[in-house]
Amino acid sequence: MKPLQNIYLSLGSNQGHKFEHLQQAIHAIYENVGAIVKISPVYKTPAMGFDGDDFLNCVVLVQSMLSPAKVLETILSIELKMGRERKQTGKYTSRPIDIDILLIDDLVKKNTKLTVPHPEMQNRKFVLQPLADIAAEVAHPVFRKKIIKLLAATKDESKLEKQSKWLVNPKSDYDISTFNYIAIEGNIGAGKTSLATQMATDFNAKLILERFKDNPFLPKFYKDQQRYAFPLEMSFLADRYQQLLEDIKQFDLFKECVIADYDAYKSLIFAKVTLAEEEYALYKKLFHLMHKELPKPDVYIYLYQNTERLLENIKKRGRTYEQSIQADYLKKINEGYLEFIKNQHDERIKIIDISALDFVKNRKDYLTILRQIVG
Repeated sequence: MKPLQNIYLSLGSNQGHKFEHLQQAIHAIYENVGAIVKISPVYKTPAMGFDGDDFLNCVVLVQSMLSPAKVLETILSIELKMGRERKQTGKYTSRPIDIDILLIDDLVKKNTKLTVPHPEMQNRKFVLQPLADIAAEVAHPVFRKKIIKLLAATKDESKLEKQSKWLVNPKSDYDISTFNYIAIEGNIGAGKTSLATQMATDFNAKLILERFKDNPFLPKFYKDQQRYAFPLEMSFLADRYQQLLEDIKQFDLFKECVIADYDAYKSLIFAKVTLAEEEYALYKKLFHLMHKELPKPDVYIYLYQNTERLLENIKKRGRTYEQSIQADYLKKINEGYLEFIKNQHDERIKIIDISALDFVKNRKDYLTILRQIVG
């Protein structure tokens, strides 16, 4: 996954239902650009550079994997959909919404379409004040001064009126913190780790990732399944048991919840596919003895992905030892999961079909999954 960037956006409106326009823009930014981390108070400010009604202004901090060019393209599209037409006359006019990129981490960039940092931000109190409310200690990458210092030094003497009404973070519509422990499951290549990582980042959750890379039997298993199936499954059973027991039972006061990219029952599902009948019978006894001590997830998510897409994903991620995985093996694993789910009769289990979704590249697809989890 691409690293997240911290993007500060300035929003303004001086036409129609101004506050509602700001809220609509924030929802559109959350759905199309990235997670909203902070929202400043709203300020009423006079129009600058032209005669017009007062503005309502705010600044938001967004975390996004989009490139700067894509961020600009997206916010211009949001403006257009909300009735803003940017004219090339160079003159300021009233508008239902105005969205400007102020900062993107420490990026300094200038071309015909985009200049970052915003070239006029140091001269605009209606930008500096709300920006200082949420990023006072952030340094301007060109001037090397903190935002709070730029606010104190600006020559703009405009009077700002702080509003009592606050904008709402759309994150609340997708709040997963009602769950203490979320397990995300799926076949090989379904995207469990990617989804768990994104959710943990967005919702300040403790992330538990399966330590499969440390298992010395895994590459050997894909070369000779019959010989290495039992030692592989036994080592995974021990590793998963130890990790879940230690990580979930250690409550982290600074995290909202726990998200794991596997569930303990994964051991039993894979063992049933890979082991001989007598080996599986012994393995099952050991599993149930150990499983009694492990906490159960509040919600169990199974990401269903069709076999063709699974094979594509496995090929793309390029793990050498996985390239020999056959479609028939993936189908048996999927059948094992579905049989397990069918026998649970548990409303905490949710099957989400992601065959037509790309939640890594498409944020709307990601939010579609979140809605199904909390819904």
